[in-house]
Amino acid sequence: MKRNTLNRSLALTALLMLAAGVLSACNTVKGVGKDLQAAGSGVSHGAEETSDAIFDEDKK
Repeated sequence: MKRNTLNRSLALTALLMLAAGVLSACNTVKGVGKDLQAAGSGVSHGAEETSDAIFDEDKK
């Protein structure tokens, strides 16, 4: 009986550790996604400014 309780305790501990790892990985991936989105917005803004500068210069 003691052995069965020990096995259950170990299984529960392993499950909780796995759940904590999965949740922290999701949070990390979410943060990376936000960083990439911010970088993409910066590149897009820079491209628009460059395009405006090129075409405004052609009009002069």
